Amino acid sequence: MKNVLVTGATGFIGGYVVNELLNKGISVTATSSNLAKAANKDWFSKVTYLLLDLKLLDADANYFEFFNSPDIIIHLAWEGLPNYKSLFHFEENLPRHYRFLKNLVVNGAKDITVVGTCFEYGMQEGELLETMPALPDNPYGLAKDTLRKQLEELKKFYPFSLKWPRLFYMYGVGQNPKSLFSQLEAAIERGDTVFNMSGGEQVRDFLPVEEIAANIVTIALQNKTEGVINCGSGIPKTVKALVEEFLEKQKATIQLNLGFYPYPDYEPMRFWGNIERLNKIKNNE
Repeated sequence: MKNVLVTGATGFIGGYVVNELLNKGISVTATSSNLAKAANKDWFSKVTYLLLDLKLLDADANYFEFFNSPDIIIHLAWEGLPNYKSLFHFEENLPRHYRFLKNLVVNGAKDITVVGTCFEYGMQEGELLETMPALPDNPYGLAKDTLRKQLEELKKFYPFSLKWPRLFYMYGVGQNPKSLFSQLEAAIERGDTVFNMSGGEQVRDFLPVEEIAANIVTIALQNKTEGVINCGSGIPKTVKALVEEFLEKQKATIQLNLGFYPYPDYEPMRFWGNIERLNKIKNNE
């Protein structure tokens, strides 16, 4: 049985990825920087959990051996979100995560999946294809894109499989309290009559986190396709339309105060992912 290491296991996506692997009967080694948080997860007793704070990396350690020489690594860990514009992403996160992943590779890791972000495309609009240039326009996107390029260079010295699912927008239970849908749910629970939001006309690519996690696992477990793989729905939809669908499913009535907040300046108005590569993977083509 293959053993899969999942970093960032206690994060928003992490728990869904761990459960997806367990549901497939796969042995999971999970890690994060917070044991207490991990111990409260429904999957904790079903995995091998090993605590590691990436801020405390030991240059002399063999982390591949520490994590019981996993067959596959799914690297979800990344601190400081959703503050996409913080310099922390490339000043601290980038070198820290590269050192960790390089340590795994140098010591024997051969199959690594690292989640990227649609922000690597920068301010490009319309349908985004993996063949388009990465033009990141915020520190988070820049850090992720640079990490990918560093790992591509590392492959020239230590051959390994690198899969890079670029995540588009996701939503679901456990999301950051500052996210749109977490705030909307909180407003409904409080019985608010009005919900303040942007104009809602920005077009995005949305997918429930359960489906994002399933896609990540599918990408990680296959060996036909490497490199950048868009991970989203491939369906352009306005934020307003998605919010209205959410309210209808919840059978909630709350007035949307459109235009209360300005549109974010770190992302374009209209973009979504082309998911032909993802569909081929899912269809085992």
